[in-house]
Amino acid sequence: MCGIVGYVGAQQAAPLLVEGLTRLEHRGYDSAGIAVVGSRLQVTKKAGRVRDLAAALPKRLAGKVGIGHTRWATHGPATDANAHPHTDTAGQVAVVHNGIVDNAAALRARLAADGVELVSDTDTEVFAHLVARSGADTLEGKVVEALAQVEGTYGLAVVHAGFPDRIVVARHGSPLIVGVGDREMFVASDLAALVRHTTTVAHLDDGELATVTATGFTTFRHDLSRTATQASEVDIDPSVYGQGEHGDVSGAPRMYTEILEQPASVERTLRGRLDERFGTTHLGGLNLDPRELRAFRRVKILGCGSAYYVGEMGASLIEELARVPADAEPASEFRYRNPIIEPDTLYVAVSQSGETVDTLLAVEEIKRKGGRVVGLVNVVGSAIARATDGGIYLHAGPEIAVASTKALTTMFVGFALLAIQLGRVRDLSVADGKRLVTGLQRLPGQIGEILKTEDDVAAIAQDLAQAESLFFVGRVRGYPVAREGAQKLKEITYRHAEAYPTSELKHGPLALISPQVPTVAIVPDDELTDRNVAALHEIAARGGPLVVVTHPEVDLGTLDVRRIEVPRNETELDPILLTVPLQLLAYHASLALGLDVDKPRNLAKSVTVE
Repeated sequence: MCGIVGYVGAQQAAPLLVEGLTRLEHRGYDSAGIAVVGSRLQVTKKAGRVRDLAAALPKRLAGKVGIGHTRWATHGPATDANAHPHTDTAGQVAVVHNGIVDNAAALRARLAADGVELVSDTDTEVFAHLVARSGADTLEGKVVEALAQVEGTYGLAVVHAGFPDRIVVARHGSPLIVGVGDREMFVASDLAALVRHTTTVAHLDDGELATVTATGFTTFRHDLSRTATQASEVDIDPSVYGQGEHGDVSGAPRMYTEILEQPASVERTLRGRLDERFGTTHLGGLNLDPRELRAFRRVKILGCGSAYYVGEMGASLIEELARVPADAEPASEFRYRNPIIEPDTLYVAVSQSGETVDTLLAVEEIKRKGGRVVGLVNVVGSAIARATDGGIYLHAGPEIAVASTKALTTMFVGFALLAIQLGRVRDLSVADGKRLVTGLQRLPGQIGEILKTEDDVAAIAQDLAQAESLFFVGRVRGYPVAREGAQKLKEITYRHAEAYPTSELKHGPLALISPQVPTVAIVPDDELTDRNVAALHEIAARGGPLVVVTHPEVDLGTLDVRRIEVPRNETELDPILLTVPLQLLAYHASLALGLDVDKPRNLAKSVTVE
């Protein structure tokens, strides 16, 4: 969960490295550092943000080869000593690393027994010493010998004062890409770091290494045999990695711009995929024909965090429209219970980045056991996109804020597209298909309507921000919405928020209701409205303050509530509209508390370590 950047070329490396780290800071922001190879190896690193590193850089830091890193801590606290890059005792080798060395304790003990003085608490430092102690004649050989002693995951970049023209990189479990420029080359863990300079990139596979020089790159395996990895052009507009597509809010937090971008993101997700004539959808990227789609008897959805919660929404939608059993499960737990992989089950892996390691490992487990798995991802060329048998690209545009908004919305739309297609090859009528296709077409405009209520939501958020603990409740379609709402609030306000099915309150949690514990209730206009309203009376009778996210048609009688209304769509599609105001609620509550919305404590955007 860290950001890596590297440069080799004719320009001074330091400014390019700092620029790249700034664009990767969403991947880790407790410390940062760079190593530059010029007449000697020079390293500067600093606890804190990239801006703190930039302020600490010496005025003269000459060198045209370098690597940089922004860190999210796994081993050791955020200190200058624990910041990357890490070096060997002689200061000849510098290493940046994303991942976890499982046998770090044993390696540290062995190095200490050999008289090596270890100066950090990190697992990464062992790499630098192992490379320095290798007897190989080449930097490639030294890195391979070091990696042979390591157990765990890594995205790794190494420079050496004795080999000043190159960077050697390696991947096992953590993403790394090589960017091809004009007589200059780049290395990064994320396209965001280099897209201003090149959109021609090569994605390293697990177990692959590369040597990167100013004139090109070569890839190879641990036995030093060459591989044939090629660079290709990525179809992306570099400008979208700037301050956001929504030009009216320049300088605003990225989460805010990404909330406002949702109507346009949903339009992109839908573009070219709706068949109004036959009431179905076009999803050629699935690589599944109608006969194959009909053969599936179950759908299993795997994701982490918000992707898991939207997977629950998707499972409910698939069951309702396609009438096949569907469920969602945390990808982080899936492979550890030795799952039974069924040939007639369609597995769906959900990840904004396409690099979430728990989800990627679940995909690999499914593939290893012969299952059919498709991806729902936002990043073209990502690891999950390449590992699956097909999938649906979300086209949400780059999402930088840690708390997911537009990616989550487009994930739900992706599930709706899949559910309609699965339903139409089964028993979903053309009339219902057309009804849902029309509903999807209305979504961008309706999301825009919800965003216009921001001031009213912000006023409610100001009050909720003062509560130390909150409940979010909903039933059936509304329960995953409640879970996602609680997640958002926890992520960026640090308030305790717990989600429950509304029907479960009377089975224990009702004991916690009091005037100090507000409840945010999801109450759509559907077949369960009366039961939901009855539960609201139970909460009100115990003095619990109520915020109700609902439709204009819902009559709450004499209940004293703060009401947030969203427009009605088709009942099956309403959950996504009910989710949008919860994003605004969390955002404005965080602002009211004076917190950094885009960089919540202890969290990073892409979770690329177990």
